[in-house]
Amino acid sequence: MEPLSYERRRDRRRLALIAASTVGATALVGVLAVTGHADPLPGGLGPCKPGNCPTKYPDDNGSGAVTYRDNNINVFVGGDFLVREAAAEAEGKVVVLGGFDQNKRAGVSAVYNVGVAGVGSRVPPENGTDFLTVGKNLTVASGQRLLAEEGTTHGVVRYGGALSGTVSPAPVHDTAAADPYQALRGQLTDASRCYAYVNGASRTPTGTAVNHDWETLFTGDGTSSLQVFNVAFDLESARGGQQGIRFEKIPAGATVLVNVLGADRTVDSYINQLPDGLRERVLWNFPDATKVKFEGTAQFAGSVLIGNQAGTTTVTMPGMNGRFFTAGNLTHASETSGGGGQEIHAYPFNGDLPSCTDPTPTPTDPTPTPTDPTPTPTDPTPTPTDPTPTPTDPTPTPTRPTPTPTDHTSGGWTDGGSTDGGGTTGGGSSTGGSSTGGDSGYGDNGYGDSGGDHGPHGELSETGAGTGKIVMGATGVALAVGGGALVFVSRRRRRAS
Repeated sequence: MEPLSYERRRDRRRLALIAASTVGATALVGVLAVTGHADPLPGGLGPCKPGNCPTKYPDDNGSGAVTYRDNNINVFVGGDFLVREAAAEAEGKVVVLGGFDQNKRAGVSAVYNVGVAGVGSRVPPENGTDFLTVGKNLTVASGQRLLAEEGTTHGVVRYGGALSGTVSPAPVHDTAAADPYQALRGQLTDASRCYAYVNGASRTPTGTAVNHDWETLFTGDGTSSLQVFNVAFDLESARGGQQGIRFEKIPAGATVLVNVLGADRTVDSYINQLPDGLRERVLWNFPDATKVKFEGTAQFAGSVLIGNQAGTTTVTMPGMNGRFFTAGNLTHASETSGGGGQEIHAYPFNGDLPSCTDPTPTPTDPTPTPTDPTPTPTDPTPTPTDPTPTPTDPTPTPTRPTPTPTDHTSGGWTDGGSTDGGGTTGGGSSTGGSSTGGDSGYGDNGYGDSGGDHGPHGELSETGAGTGKIVMGATGVALAVGGGALVFVSRRRRRAS
């Protein structure tokens, strides 16, 4: 009987090792599948949508020939879009759920361009597609013109309500013009809240934002792939003048999420872009504001999301360079005296944002099956001489690994997981300081200082990092099946002996 006891002990140890390896591998795959998950903006917004997308976007002051095309939305307005004072153009695809009203002041250029801009990224939508979609009335003041064409580049202006004024090419009346985009308004509102708040509390920052009067300095943690900053102050000097905006310790390739909190916010700056590659991964998120103003002499960089449907945003900066999405109203203007030529330029947002969907493992995630080693009635009944299994023999449990508290969990678009990391936020006297050096993907030098005093005052593409779950899930299934096969072979060998 002794040889048999030895064989059984050996087989049990082998079974325990196989079970532990299988469950351990399953746990690892499950964790990777959840923690590797990140979302794009809702509705496929953000990245360039072919068209013919450039590998690298031209500079913001490009004026060359139109070579590339982008069919994704660059400007979305959930309410009304007003063109006032001396504003000049909105590049890229523009969608307005409410009305579009152009009424510029006397003595300035009578033209407002949509779709294609004389100076900008020079990446308009494809010819013949909608350059401007208006859900309600389209109104252009007498003596002024709304243009969706430049040379051989030309698009469609489609509107759902009444038409007044001059539009070229001739616009298309379609009462259902904005129907394909109606759901985006609510989705953007929910996403904006999700990015800023988790269970009613501000999302955990990974760095600090400090207003030093002459500049606001954003200092990241140097490591996180998602850099989160919470700002509860205006980005302007104490006297209401312009200031610089600077980022430090942002790893190369990281996404930057700046949550600008509060009901009434001003961004007053003279910056001229950001370090190379950062513009396409910065999102300025205003979840609460009923009033936002972008002013100063800046060529502002990064995409903007304004979630409050009752809010109004006014842009008087010379240039906005990035996607511009508001669930409320937008006024594109210049200051009331002097200046002019304000433009919104088309640049993509390619960042990975906090997940606002439930990342709970799907049924494709591996779950230990009945093939996991459990003594069956066919196993020989242990005789009194057989060693009794000790409590150290691992028994696999039938549950799959539970995501740890650091995994993002939410209940749809109204919640998202918090981001690990410390740091504090605050007003002009916020703590946190201005740490420099070390682990910066873009260096610690200042940038964007153009100087000067306060200036004249259907369905969209699916994008994002979601495929990792599928690959990891398949790997986990393979590991679980492989473990089950080894168990089966072991049992056959044991019975044969």
